[in-house]
Parts: sequence; C-alpha cells; structure tokens
Amino acid sequence: MSAHDHRSRHKSRLWIVLGLTAGFLAVEVAVALATGSLSLLADAAHMLVDAGGLLMSLVAVWFAERPATPAKTYGYYRVEILAALVNGVVLCLLAIAILIKAWDRLWHPPPVPGAPIIAVATVGLAVNLIGMALLRSSADESLNVRGAYLEVMGDAASSAAVIVAGAVILWTGWNAADPLASGAIALLILPRTWTLLRQAVNVLLEGAPAHLDVTEIEAALCEVAGVLRVHDLHVWTLTSGREAMSAHVVVMPDTPGDRMLDRLHVLLHTRFGIDHTTIQIERETPLIQINSPRS
Repeated sequence: MSAHDHRSRHKSRLWIVLGLTAGFLAVEVAVALATGSLSLLADAAHMLVDAGGLLMSLVAVWFAERPATPAKTYGYYRVEILAALVNGVVLCLLAIAILIKAWDRLWHPPPVPGAPIIAVATVGLAVNLIGMALLRSSADESLNVRGAYLEVMGDAASSAAVIVAGAVILWTGWNAADPLASGAIALLILPRTWTLLRQAVNVLLEGAPAHLDVTEIEAALCEVAGVLRVHDLHVWTLTSGREAMSAHVVVMPDTPGDRMLDRLHVLLHTRFGIDHTTIQIERETPLIQINSPRS
C-alpha cells in the first residue's frame, strides 16, 4: 500500500473518531455541570483536548498530502510531528491542571450523584473503545495517529476511573472518590504524554530512530564486498514510517560506482527498511611507493 493510501485511510478513520468524540462531548459537559462532578468534568476536558488533537491530526494529514516545493523540498511531512508535539504539550498542561483542582477538592469534596456519573461514563467508555478499535492499526504506521490513539486510550481509562468513582459514591456516599478519580485520570495522562513528547522531539532533532541501530547499519555496509569503511553516517526520521540516511562510503579503487550503489540501496531497503538514501562513493587512493635510487 502506498503512502497516499495510508494517509487516506488514516484520514477517514480520524474523521469517524472525531465525529464520535465531538458528538458525545456536549452530553458529558452538560451532565458534569449539572452534577458538579469533577471527575466527569476532567473526563470531558480530556475528551475536548482529544477532539482538538484529532482535528490537528487531520490538518497534519492534509498538509502531508501537499507536494514538495522549491522552498519546502521535503514537502510538509514534519507538520505531522509538530501536531503530535502540540498534542503532547496540551495533554501535559491539562493533566497538571486536573491534579491541582483535584488536590483542592480532596479536602472538601462536594456531594455528587453517582448514578448519572456511571451512566454517562459508561457511554463515554463505549465511544472510546470504538475509537481505539478504529485507530489501532493506523497507530503503528503514523506518529501523528499514534498520538490520537493514545489520547483516546487515555480517555477510555479515565472513563473507567469515573465509573469506579460513581459506583463508590452511589454505594457508600464517599464523595472524595470523585476528586481521587480525577487525580487518577491526570496520572494516567502524564506517562503516555511523556512518551509522545520524547518521540516527537527526537524526530524534530533528527535523532536516530529508536528501532534502528546506527552501529549495526555501519557494520552491514562494511560487510558489502568492496567497501573499506564508512564515515559521516547519519540516520533520521522524515516523518512516521519514513526514515532517511546519508553516508560516505569508501570503496576499493576498481569498484564500479553504480553497481556498488545498487547493492547498498538494496541492503538498506531489505534489511533496515530505509528507502530515502544519499550515499557518496569515495575511492581509496592507492599508496604510491617511491624507491630511492641505488647508490
């Protein structure tokens, strides 16, 4: 399947998940305000950020489909990574805000009804599970979609936490379960947000992809017949699922350059999945021995 087909599939699934999320969001906000539940409001806020993240993901896919220009020679692939970075930052700020509010309410929790909280959170959990099912396969192919998938997964976990809090309040009347659940939601958000931020920043800094070992790539290149050594080797990610590599390869003086390039490109594609390669062939300069005249 081509990159264009992948992006089209990602886009259609993101639109479906966005429609489900936005449609349920209004209901959850209304019930949260009516009941005064912080955990339900935290879940709604999380879902609001998810909707914004999904919208940014769709914008990023649209930008990625635009062709390269003389000014943007790689096109707009990195917009996808920027969207993932923004999603991560917003989620991190949201989690901190929820933790602060939950700490304030923990000492004086207001009374909240348990039954409406359980009902709304159960529907929210169903919506999130559907979204996760739609995005699961695409999340392995795109960092942008992975960010959206993680957001929906976090929403599912937060909905489950709200259900537990509602059940505790309904059966025991212990209202502190509400701010405790909202704090748990925030703590669920932070670790996955850190992972997303770390991946996005690594791409923007043109760090080596986590699944590729640069030392192994260099050793594999040196194993090709005729290659003496490799230097100035760089491997980085253009966008999700598209890695690039550049290197200077020193070969024997009599090695045909075109044939060597073909062998190296095939090796990099089949063994490491790298298709965008820039290789400069350098031939070893033979040593010239100068014999001193006999006396």
